[in-house]
Amino acid sequence: MTPASRPAILSAEGLGYRAPFGRSLLRDVTLSIEPGERLAIVGPNGAGKTTLLHMLCGMLRPSSGAISLLGQPLAALKPAERARRIAVVGQADQPDRRIALGDYVALGRIPHGGAMPRREELTLIDDALARCGLAALARREMGSLSGGERQRAQIARAIVQQPQLLFLDEPTNHLDPQARGLLLGLVADLGLTVIAVLHDLHLVPGFATKVAIIKDGTLVTSGPPQQALSRHAVRDVFGIDLLRLPHPHEDRELTIFDIPFPHDLGARPS
Repeated sequence: MTPASRPAILSAEGLGYRAPFGRSLLRDVTLSIEPGERLAIVGPNGAGKTTLLHMLCGMLRPSSGAISLLGQPLAALKPAERARRIAVVGQADQPDRRIALGDYVALGRIPHGGAMPRREELTLIDDALARCGLAALARREMGSLSGGERQRAQIARAIVQQPQLLFLDEPTNHLDPQARGLLLGLVADLGLTVIAVLHDLHLVPGFATKVAIIKDGTLVTSGPPQQALSRHAVRDVFGIDLLRLPHPHEDRELTIFDIPFPHDLGARPS
């Protein structure tokens, strides 16, 4: 089967969501994600990005439309089966600070209910810790880890879950610039199909193979980063300018987002 004819691993048709208090948060969103793609969902604050992510991973039931995972209705999957196929790294994940890192990562095997021999499970856990650069910290308590280490621990737990789809909700929040790049580089190297809500536009072109831009609950555009993150779309949705400049030392382009500052911020220090 050629790459162009591969079936979608996840497809969403006409998704809408109306909150219990009556406000429409998403309207008529249609997306298709192929195996191995890394989709970045971007948009202004309050655009509906996390609501869309929660619907796509099954945490939130759409008010309208349908979602299919490998041709099966997502809503028809039992929670345990969905957990075997989908791993979610969310903003609100707060593991017990007293649990050892290695034990926390091992929780990713729970959906599989001992289907793998214990020795193979331990090898899988050790490999995930090593892949995430955490092998030396396996006995450390989660509460003693830095923010970047905790984020990598969540990725390691997702690896041992052996999902077909990995969902990330703003995974680089509260990380310094270098840690953001290292985390997304780690995720990209996993070879998984990934759907991520990203807040920092600068990270998107280097990480994503596909971008979906959401504004006011509607899908503005989706496609490869060079296409979706057009100058017109960035200006319209985010109110900033986009520049693509040749890298001074490498054979590639730099994507620059020009963020204006008001002129009345006061005199700058000399």
